[in-house]
Amino acid sequence: MNSVVEATWRAVEEIGVVPALRVFSYEDALFATAAVCEAGIPVVEVTMTVPGAIDLISELVRTQPNLIVGAGTVFDTETAHRCIASGVKFLTSTGFDLEIVNVALKEDVLVFPGVLTPTEVQAAQKAGCRVVKVFPCSQVGGPSYIRALKAPFPKMHMIASGGVTQANAADFIVSGASALGIGGDLIPRKAIHMREAHWIQELARRFTSIVKDARNRETLEHGSNHD
Repeated sequence: MNSVVEATWRAVEEIGVVPALRVFSYEDALFATAAVCEAGIPVVEVTMTVPGAIDLISELVRTQPNLIVGAGTVFDTETAHRCIASGVKFLTSTGFDLEIVNVALKEDVLVFPGVLTPTEVQAAQKAGCRVVKVFPCSQVGGPSYIRALKAPFPKMHMIASGGVTQANAADFIVSGASALGIGGDLIPRKAIHMREAHWIQELARRFTSIVKDARNRETLEHGSNHD
């Protein structure tokens, strides 16, 4: 990683939670972003399923310079280029796409492709990635699966995504996840619909607290696994 990409990753890793915006309107996305930011999570992944996603990215980048804005569910290089031009700090995809990875690496933008199998982790590593998003985690073993993947790839940073909840978040961190990708369990649709910012903020605080406590426990029990 170059220094800019490294700094972005270190900031994301320190926060430990990547909120995924999977909402139904531009206004919903602005509301959710404000809520998580006020709760101490200055990072959002704007999925390309959000209406006006790229315009939203541009606005967030322009109006909130301290916010780490990323693009998620990126399926093709054209979209990747548009997101980068809009100012995103990271790109992520549901699965491993070498062309998207190469675009990000060429443009010096952090990228963590979606992976599931050891073959895909190895392909990402070979392509030059130092971070991957393991998705969907919970459906294939949860924390124990992260632990199994980390064994042959100890230097690869893994973001656990898919089925991360308050009940299993700590186990994911202790098992080796560097961060957690969280959607509906952090930004509930009902909270969006009812404009209950405090609900989202309370969840955000709980998840960041869980991550912090789990890291402290991991350090005390095994020593830190972070580079």
